[in-house]
Amino acid sequence: MSPDQSFGRGLLDRTLAGVDPERSPVTYERVIASQAAQFADWPDWVDDPVRAAFADVGVRRPWSHQVVAAQHAHAGEHVVVATGTASGKSLAYQVPILSDLRADNHATALYLAPTKALGADQIRSLTALVGGRREFAHIAACAYDGDTEPDVRRWAREHSRWIFTNPDMLHIGFLGSPGRWRHFLRHLRYLVIDECHHYRGVFGSHTALVVQRILRVARAAGATPTVIAASATAGDPAAALSTLIGAPCVAVTEDGSPHGERTVALWEPGFSVGSGGENGAPVRRSAGAEAARILADLVIEGARTLCFVRSRRGAEITALSARQLLAAADPELVQRVAAYRAGYLADDRRELEAALSDGTLLGVATTNALELGVDIAGLDAVVVAGYPGTVASFWQQAGRAGRRGAGSLVVMVARDDPLDTYLVHHPEALLERPVEKSVTDPTNPYVLGPHMLCAATELPLTDADVAAFGAAEVVAELTAQGLLRRRPAGWYPAAGLAPHGDIDIRGGIGGQVMIVDATTSQLLGTVDTGRAFSTVHPGAVHLHQGRSFVVDELDLDDGLALTHPEDPDWTTSARETTSMDITDVAAQWQSGPLGVALVDVDVTHQVVGYLRTLHTGEVLDVVELDMPPTTLHTRAVMYTLTPESLEAVGVSAGRFPGALHAAEHGAIGLLPLIATCDRWDIGGLSTNLHPDTGLPTVFVYDGYPGGAGFAARGFDAFDTWITATRDALRACRCESGCPSCVQSPKCGNGNEPLDKAGAIAVLDLILRCLG
Repeated sequence: MSPDQSFGRGLLDRTLAGVDPERSPVTYERVIASQAAQFADWPDWVDDPVRAAFADVGVRRPWSHQVVAAQHAHAGEHVVVATGTASGKSLAYQVPILSDLRADNHATALYLAPTKALGADQIRSLTALVGGRREFAHIAACAYDGDTEPDVRRWAREHSRWIFTNPDMLHIGFLGSPGRWRHFLRHLRYLVIDECHHYRGVFGSHTALVVQRILRVARAAGATPTVIAASATAGDPAAALSTLIGAPCVAVTEDGSPHGERTVALWEPGFSVGSGGENGAPVRRSAGAEAARILADLVIEGARTLCFVRSRRGAEITALSARQLLAAADPELVQRVAAYRAGYLADDRRELEAALSDGTLLGVATTNALELGVDIAGLDAVVVAGYPGTVASFWQQAGRAGRRGAGSLVVMVARDDPLDTYLVHHPEALLERPVEKSVTDPTNPYVLGPHMLCAATELPLTDADVAAFGAAEVVAELTAQGLLRRRPAGWYPAAGLAPHGDIDIRGGIGGQVMIVDATTSQLLGTVDTGRAFSTVHPGAVHLHQGRSFVVDELDLDDGLALTHPEDPDWTTSARETTSMDITDVAAQWQSGPLGVALVDVDVTHQVVGYLRTLHTGEVLDVVELDMPPTTLHTRAVMYTLTPESLEAVGVSAGRFPGALHAAEHGAIGLLPLIATCDRWDIGGLSTNLHPDTGLPTVFVYDGYPGGAGFAARGFDAFDTWITATRDALRACRCESGCPSCVQSPKCGNGNEPLDKAGAIAVLDLILRCLG
């Protein structure tokens, strides 16, 4: 065995030095074998200047998947290349674009990235490839985003043939004034959608409609653009891109790039001694604290390491904790650890990237800001502090290790959370499971309606357009409201309509509340009106770029949440009452005493207080609030069971509330396993007698008006979902319930009542009904 092949295992052994094997936090480890490169020849249509440019940056022969994807694009077929991190997906679109822009002096290309940082990185990559070469000077690639100066924007519109932007600017800057882009769009040859697996949920639905609108305007101008998408390995990437662009496409998934051997370890922190959580439940050591210790150990070993954490504040705290540990062990290493996150100035980010690449920095704690294509090579290890939400994101982060083909180590540290607990005890669900399908629903009427108003202002909507968008009912409603007017040529907007500014591509649906630092008048961010009561209520702790603020006042009439800077020792989580009314049944089926349905619901929430929890997990107190109720019309997956069937498996009537409540919490925690959502995107309700069903009922609903597709995914994969939930509860070693299984950080009832044993009996009953 070569040194590289044992490298990752050796790092893990040294990290575990001195740990009793019987008490090892490592629940599972696996070695993923290395893979040799699979090369292919350049296609005949790639001319010499393009080949020479790639040869000068070290690419003399492309990898097989790069050529296959480029061939599809050159032939005019929409294509998505879905391969691993550092597999050179950029070449797959650079080759056909550079070739066609050289062959046709009028042709243009548009590049779309979910973040400005990724777009800037791709421009730098393109500049390194063709900058200074006269054969490509006429392309004049340029960024066009929120940071672009007005005079540069004007120059880009007039001269650039390859523009790099994001969905937000595509919506406002391009489609908000399509006449200024008529020449560019008339000659649009390619649209690149990078990291397209990030377009999911409501953000994905907004982006899908923006993309379909820009393609519609380009086709109306006379262009026939081809879409080239790049994605992490994903479940059914062709279907995901087809939903995004509204047209068929092909997928390239056979990865021809090389990678070194990788050791993957799953790590479950032990329980903290002497501290208790809500209702006295045991609490595990936090994933962030554990990750900081692992990061410090790896830095002492000289391993270049990235540690991914889920929040900006978490990145700062993890880096600080690692530096404190190093100060005691080896003070010279303290300055070789730093934090990296969004919110830093561009120069600071570039400096950190360079320091990590050249080895000046050995350890960096980061948010997912470094998950996307920013090119940092030569890393020895990656620590993932908490499951990042999707298998795709996990492999994106893990793929940062060993990017130069060397051996590497990946450690995923579980949070005190049902899904993380399930994964570290069921490694096949993480390491062998196909990457989940992206969940988007562009036909959600709450999303679709505003986009149809925008589309009508860009070009009159024809019958064919309305059918293509699936918008017949929405357009009829907008017409009835007087916002659209039917003419022989199609639907036109009402006079004076300017709808583009009303859509927040990255926000939710409905109005926005601005979060403001009252001491400086600085705008800290925004939150959907529907979520304001539970997130920026008086007394709530709000985090912004590593700083803490406490909310003083929430004024919905003015759309303002006023805060002041404060750094308390606790976090806050809202407590609320919830009621549910079923308004329609989309689909349902029955199996003995079990009924399962996909339903439209009206969810009424009222925030009645909030919990203050110390960073150790210990509950400080509950503060009461008096807030008005709000109603959300959305979609839910629900199941019912007969009282007789519950009693037959030992769950007496007095245990119905606790058993169903615990089963609901477990199911919410495990839905992200099969749907690309976060537990904060969904909610739930359980009741031992629901007025609309007359039976014990559990609901799990989408937290967005009209739904976001998550509940529908739970309905479609109900068996897999419930099986995983039952297995997670069984695997947890606590006796009566803890945050790793049935306690929820967002429970409106203070995690009472909860009956873990009863929940397992309920879930076993469901699975027996399913056969």
